[in-house]
Amino acid sequence: MVPATTGRVAAMTTNVAAFAAPAPSAPLERTTVSRRAVGAYDVLIEIKYAGICHSDIHQARDGWGEGIYPMVPGHEIAGIVTEVGSQVTRHKVGDRVGVGCFVDSCRECEYCRQGLEQYCTQGMTGTYNARDKEGEPTYGGYSTHIVVDENYTLRIPEGIPLDEAAPLLCAGITLYSPLAHWKAGPGKNVAIVGLGGLGHMGVKIAHALGAEVTVLSQSLRKQEDGLKLGADHFYATSAPATFEKLANTFDLVISTVSAPLDFDAYLSLLKTDGALVNVGAPEEPVSLNLFSVIGGRKTLAGSMIGGIRETQEMLDFCAEHGLGAEIELIRADQINEAYERVLAGDVRYRFVIDTSTI
Repeated sequence: MVPATTGRVAAMTTNVAAFAAPAPSAPLERTTVSRRAVGAYDVLIEIKYAGICHSDIHQARDGWGEGIYPMVPGHEIAGIVTEVGSQVTRHKVGDRVGVGCFVDSCRECEYCRQGLEQYCTQGMTGTYNARDKEGEPTYGGYSTHIVVDENYTLRIPEGIPLDEAAPLLCAGITLYSPLAHWKAGPGKNVAIVGLGGLGHMGVKIAHALGAEVTVLSQSLRKQEDGLKLGADHFYATSAPATFEKLANTFDLVISTVSAPLDFDAYLSLLKTDGALVNVGAPEEPVSLNLFSVIGGRKTLAGSMIGGIRETQEMLDFCAEHGLGAEIELIRADQINEAYERVLAGDVRYRFVIDTSTI
């Protein structure tokens, strides 16, 4: 990667249309934001589609700490390259590309050098609700255009429709990374907790990897969907006998939910040396009895998105296996309604904004 500031142009910004949250308690509204001029290593992307992630709601409503307002959410971005900088070699005009949860990192620490930019010791630069190295706020995908360094721009294979590809830039990689890291595949028994925007991609990817897949959901309401998506089994966690029946069953349990879990109960589902991995991020603190991990040498872990290299690997894997997100395409003026429906669990399984309506 080139140095972070090489080729940057500080002046000559361009205003583009966007939807932003002006304050934590306010609905999102149409506005304009400034995008920097295309530097030597930058690409200008005409955004075609932007997914709505639950984390957009957490941040727009200040659930994870002090936000930067006005805030333009969106880190599931799919679009077309319309301009490239003079030194760009990875992309060309007309390419189908994506942008995920971050747009820069220090590029020098041990994790950046390993392709684990999401764990950058100096902190990755979020696609939105962050400040870049010049101190300017970053604005996300609920807009018509974005300028991104080529090193943080992904290639979307032709085999995936752009609208179905957008959620892969967060939901897809968030599940692919722990499934790959904990070696889900033939002979492994994997459970996905929650069948939502993240969970439905977990089922698809785990099935494609060859694992035996179980969905653990609050009720059986989505059972038919889960089985169609690739699950071998489906259980309601509200049923009293479920945890007793499934004790010591799984090599890997991935929780996608944003509400606190009974970790002791879910850890009881693991085999010896099994792992319970959290990719959902509750706003409230959680607790557990340490004997739940000591007995059985179990692991309670977390995982956060993936690096650029792994995200490209995920996109190529999804194209090879014909995987895209299950989406509901909406207009920009439906964003606030979509937020409420996400909170109510009323989406199957990812809202995607048609940004031409901004």
